[in-house]
Amino acid sequence: MLMLNCDSSGLPYYRHSSGSLSYKSSLPTQHRLPGPCTCPDGSRILKDHFPQDQYEKLMQRRAKEFQQYKARTNSILSKLLFALPNSPLQYPIQGVIVRPLTATAIPGLRLHAEEGNSYKVLLTVSNGVLTTETPTAEATVQGSGETKLTIESSTLLVLNDLLAKVSYTSTIYHINTGDLVTFQFENYEAVFPITIQQPHVPVLYDMGTDISSQVTIVTKTFLRYKQLRVLLDSIRKFYSNIKVIIADDSLEPESITGENIQHYIMPPAQGWFAGRNLAVSQVTTKYFLWVDDDFLFSEKTKIEKLVEVMEAVPELDMVGGSVQGNKFHFSILYEEGDENEGGCLYRKSGGKFHSLPSYPQCHLASGVVNFFLARTDAMQRVRFDPKLQRVAHSGKSRSQNSLH
Repeated sequence: MLMLNCDSSGLPYYRHSSGSLSYKSSLPTQHRLPGPCTCPDGSRILKDHFPQDQYEKLMQRRAKEFQQYKARTNSILSKLLFALPNSPLQYPIQGVIVRPLTATAIPGLRLHAEEGNSYKVLLTVSNGVLTTETPTAEATVQGSGETKLTIESSTLLVLNDLLAKVSYTSTIYHINTGDLVTFQFENYEAVFPITIQQPHVPVLYDMGTDISSQVTIVTKTFLRYKQLRVLLDSIRKFYSNIKVIIADDSLEPESITGENIQHYIMPPAQGWFAGRNLAVSQVTTKYFLWVDDDFLFSEKTKIEKLVEVMEAVPELDMVGGSVQGNKFHFSILYEEGDENEGGCLYRKSGGKFHSLPSYPQCHLASGVVNFFLARTDAMQRVRFDPKLQRVAHSGKSRSQNSLH
């Protein structure tokens, strides 16, 4: 996700979760696995915090789980490919997307060769088949409907005409995978990717005419009904019709009622992120605004400003604001490290990256404070980890926090 941090009052933070010389290609080349990560002084090494008698079995389970994760997320398209110089082969570098089991023309295939008596090219795939039109008397085609397609002609014009009509059809149904096409002529070889992907149905929201049809306010409460009621009163003072969703895992729940208020009672003490998941799952507007239950809306709380930036920069997934003028943004750097040992996660408090074009007071960051506007469909895909049960302090010793 992409995050952005804004410095001025009332403005947000953002997040977001292809001559003469002949060469024989060594493609495809597998990208090397990263080596062990370098942990700076003061880092916490997780393996030092596990009992030694459990560590070996734990690492075995982790290795199995990580291999399954790679099987789900990696594909042949993850391979690192290189384009060699001075090749007479023309082919698409990227952007060839086909539907599963559907014949699709491969654009841009062409041979640029010096004049000769005969021209012969070979195309090879692994997860599908290749076809082209029935050739004329000036050309021959072998392997149409198979994984290897050979086209030969005494005329370059005819050969290129057949190349322009080559189609690819995947033979295994998979909604998101790929294939590599090997394209050969004499001693020249090129490899390019084809993405096999089922088209996504776009998620579109009716923005309506006012903020109440665009944003839902979401919070989680635990034993802090006094603070929660103050929050609700402050919301209604500035946004009288906006919907508020409350996830509640208090030990002895109290009734919270009112127009456009949805109060969901959970099993006791399920945790902060479990409550967030429940609340966000019920949002039907394009955006939701997350607030803690001891926050307080003021005349400086302008949800419209957050929506304005999100609409202006649609690639953003999240935008956060300041709480009592405080900006709790941070940056994260993840170093993959060794496949078996795992990686290193660095968090820099107050860290940020660069400003957002058109909004110079705003900076991209990895994390923001618990006052943010988020794109509903993006957050419902990512969700929050319910295993993280954050323990909060009692609201009795804490005053309400004003939002900006």
